[in-house]
Amino acid sequence: MHENNNNCIPRSVEWKETSISLLNQQKLPHETEYLELKTIEDVWDAITTLKVRGAPAIGIAAAFGLALSAADISADSLDSFHRQLNSQKDYLAGSRPTAVNLAWALDRLVKAAQKAISVNEAKTLLIHEAIRIQVEDEETCRLIGENALSLFKAGDKVMTICNAGSIATAKYGTALAPFYLAKQKDISLEVYACETRPVLQGARLTAWELLQAGVDVTLITDNMAAHTMKSKGITSIIVGADRITANGDTANKIGTYNLAILAKAFDIPFYVAAPLSTFDPSLDSGKSIPIEERNPEEVTHLHGVRIAPEGVNVFNPAFDVTPSELITGIVTERGILTGDYLSKIRNLFKEEAQYVES
Repeated sequence: MHENNNNCIPRSVEWKETSISLLNQQKLPHETEYLELKTIEDVWDAITTLKVRGAPAIGIAAAFGLALSAADISADSLDSFHRQLNSQKDYLAGSRPTAVNLAWALDRLVKAAQKAISVNEAKTLLIHEAIRIQVEDEETCRLIGENALSLFKAGDKVMTICNAGSIATAKYGTALAPFYLAKQKDISLEVYACETRPVLQGARLTAWELLQAGVDVTLITDNMAAHTMKSKGITSIIVGADRITANGDTANKIGTYNLAILAKAFDIPFYVAAPLSTFDPSLDSGKSIPIEERNPEEVTHLHGVRIAPEGVNVFNPAFDVTPSELITGIVTERGILTGDYLSKIRNLFKEEAQYVES
C-alpha cells in the first residue's frame, strides 16, 4: 500500500522551458516513461497516438506545444507572427476532433498573444497563458472533487469507466478527483473500474493511478458492469466528459452510454464530472458532436497480436454520447447542475462571462 500523500498523485504534463515532459500513457502500467517533446510534431504525435489523453491533459499539452513551437517562429512583424501562430494552432487542433478542451486551450493562447505589442512579448504571453491553464486546471479539478465528494458517503461503491483521473488533467482528475480527496480525508469509498475496451484505459490507467494513491479499486471487464451493479450493490456511477453540449448531452469514452442505460435500469444515480472548459454551448445537442473513429487494429489486435479474423469489418468509434435525460447531475467547479440542463448551462455561462468581464 502506498503512502497517502500528494506525491502519490501522478502528473502527466510538465513545462520544462525548452521542452515538455510527458508521461507516456501508452506504456502504463508496465513502464513509467517520461518523454521529452521538443517540437510541435512531437506534441501532435503524442496527442494522436494517445501518449497523452484525457480532455484537460490534451488541452494542456497542446497549449504547451503551441507555446514551445511559437518560441522558434522567425517573424519581422506581429502580423507575420500571428499568421504563423494560427497555422500552428490549426495543425495541433487537427490532432483529435472530439475533445473540446483542445481547441479551447489553443484559442485561448492565440487570444492572449493578440495583446502583445512585440513578437517577443507575444512569445512570453503564450508561455504564461499555457502555464496559467495548467494551474487553473489543478484548482478546477480540486473543486470538482470537493463538489463530487458531497454526493458520496462512507462505504459507497462507485463505478467508473475510462480514465478521468490525475493523468488526464493537471492533477486530481475529474471523475476520479473525489476518490483522491476521500482518501486524504479518510472517507472509505470502493471504486469499480471498467477496463474500457479497446484501448483499456480503465485497466491500464485508472487502476494504476488509484493504486498509487492507495484507493480501494476493483477492476472489471466492460461486459461485467450489469452483473457487478447487481451483485456488489453499486451505489452510483461517475464518469468524465470530452464534450458537453448546450442541452447537457455528453460525449465520453465509448461504453459510457451503456453505463447510463444500466444506471437507469438499476435506479442508481449517474454523474458526469467536467470543468466548464469541456462544455460546448455552440452545439445544441449531442447529435452535432463529431465522433472520432480510430484504427481498426485497436479492435482486431491486443498488444500487437491479432485476435480477430483477417478481413473482418470493424467499427471503432472512440466515443459515444449519453443523452442528458440519463444524467442525474453534472459536477463542475462552479457546483452541481441538475434538472433543466439547457437553462442551467445557459445561466452558468452567462454568469461565467460576467465573472470574466469583471
